[in-house]
Amino acid sequence: MVDLIVGLQWGDEGKGKIVDLVAKNYDIVIRSQGGHNAGHTVVVDGKKYALHLLPSGVLNKNAVNIIANGVVVYPKQLIKEIKNFKDLKLLISDKAHMILKHHIEIDEAREKLRGKNAIGTTKRGIGPAYADKVTRIGVRMGDLLDIDKLLEKLNDYYKINKGYFEYLGVNIPKMDELKKELLEYQKELKHLITDTTKYIWDNLNKNILLEGAQATLLDIDHGTYPYVTSSNTIASGALTGSGIAPKYLNKVTGIAKAYATRVGNGPFVTEDLTEYGDRIRENGNEFGTTTKRPRRCGWFDIVAVKYAININGCDEVAIMKLDVLDGFDKVKVCVGYEKDNQKIDYFPSNLENIKPIYVELDGWDESKGVTTWDKLPSNAKKYIEFIEENIGVKIKYISTGADREATIIRK
Repeated sequence: MVDLIVGLQWGDEGKGKIVDLVAKNYDIVIRSQGGHNAGHTVVVDGKKYALHLLPSGVLNKNAVNIIANGVVVYPKQLIKEIKNFKDLKLLISDKAHMILKHHIEIDEAREKLRGKNAIGTTKRGIGPAYADKVTRIGVRMGDLLDIDKLLEKLNDYYKINKGYFEYLGVNIPKMDELKKELLEYQKELKHLITDTTKYIWDNLNKNILLEGAQATLLDIDHGTYPYVTSSNTIASGALTGSGIAPKYLNKVTGIAKAYATRVGNGPFVTEDLTEYGDRIRENGNEFGTTTKRPRRCGWFDIVAVKYAININGCDEVAIMKLDVLDGFDKVKVCVGYEKDNQKIDYFPSNLENIKPIYVELDGWDESKGVTTWDKLPSNAKKYIEFIEENIGVKIKYISTGADREATIIRK
């Protein structure tokens, strides 16, 4: 049985918490795309774990965690994360592409050159690594198994790209220093690198959980292009990124915050630039796990979430951080768009000049830490039910705090 958890907004929805919550029911947890630009935070017994490459199932000691072929891996970051966990069961796909220092330097240089038109990337080398993958000049984790052959490949790569590196002001590394670095990566990771596609196929009779990074509205094809990430973040991308055929997919759970946030540039229809947006940011500690940048904050967008639900085929939804809205007299929900004085009830590919159509609902207080539906404040229930009715999918999980236990599970 293969289940999938996917973000329905611009990331940072709280996927890590839900993966951690349900991981005990799975034998295998798979990270299928993205790189260390992602930041999943899980909190257990008051202790916070910030994960960037490791799947959020690492806190389930019985689960095998897999970094699959669709991920781009920065070995230095992965080694750092691994050292935080004992008895970690981890496999790394030999087909996953590798991020090296030059990818990060290219990312930084290109963002600087874009100036006011910068995408707002995390500058972690994700885009350049995926670009090398698509142009078929990338290096993969399996290449670490033969360092001499890998160095030959990289030497050719640097010769081909010498002019481009000079234009960007990126230094070509000295081969002896690079060899030392790669040997360290090999020493730490060699025993974890394998053909994860075969491993997954051999274990399709077990309970498998697919965990996506980023979220639907950042998808390279279906997101708010060009202000997107460099991989397919939707459900079908998770299958491609792990080597699992669509017929094995059992259930898709979509994750959305009770409001909306975005990091970096790009359109954001329900962004609130008033004191209310600031209040959401402060209440929700909306600062990037990876970048520490303040997130842009706004109201729940029914139109965008319905679009994401449809493109992922969601069977159920989790609403996260409901408690962040505690204390508001009124809360807004976007139920439609307006463009050129005409109402739009779908998510267009071009969000320029789109205005939100809001419905205001009465606010509530004291939802923080509530673990049962019956004890949730009346107006908070109405808010959840209003969203549920409009998105057309059952809301199964409601998060009321950062800790694992602060979750309502509706039957």
